[in-house]
Amino acid sequence: MFPVVRDVVGFFLLLINGKAKITNKDRIPKDENFILVAPHRTFFDPVYLAIGARPKKFIFMAKEELFKNKLFAWFIRKLGAFPVNRAKPGPSVIKYPVKRLKQDDVSLVMFPTGTRHATDLKGGVSLIAKMARVRIVPAVYQGPLSIGGLFKRKKTYVNFGEPIDVSDIVKMDEEGMNEVSRRIQAAFDFLDKEINPDYVYIPKKKKEEEENAR
Repeated sequence: MFPVVRDVVGFFLLLINGKAKITNKDRIPKDENFILVAPHRTFFDPVYLAIGARPKKFIFMAKEELFKNKLFAWFIRKLGAFPVNRAKPGPSVIKYPVKRLKQDDVSLVMFPTGTRHATDLKGGVSLIAKMARVRIVPAVYQGPLSIGGLFKRKKTYVNFGEPIDVSDIVKMDEEGMNEVSRRIQAAFDFLDKEINPDYVYIPKKKKEEEENAR
């Protein structure tokens, strides 16, 4: 179901916003699973990442509240979602994606910043990558941050980076995870500048506050 929904949603985005510019797709590994990471800038950037990485199939984390409705839960599970208790994440948050990355032909989408407005990288990516023995593929989205921006046909960009290998990090303690976070953040910064050297991400909420203060 994932490929079908991805292509249907992609078609509607094409009609609404025009064709997104996908760059450096050749950097995505073709014959291996990986963790696709990006800074979370808007609620629809996962769709653009999935479209850009076609034909790869993905699984992704979703807050457990979304699984309360049985019909909707069935639907998003079919799309590859699995529930996460963000207040008390248990061992399954790590074990389930590790198992899928090892056994199935799917990769994992993660936003290491955790939320759309956070900047600190989290340690989950590091642990999963190490335990599943997969590389981390960084990517960035630049474009509209709201539905209104999509309808205004503001140009959308997705840029993929070189895979990050963490096999050289012997221990995923605080020091090890900090090193992975440093590599990921450096990749994000580089990819943003590849698209636009002057790009600065301003969260939608902060942008509205600045405009109201003028």
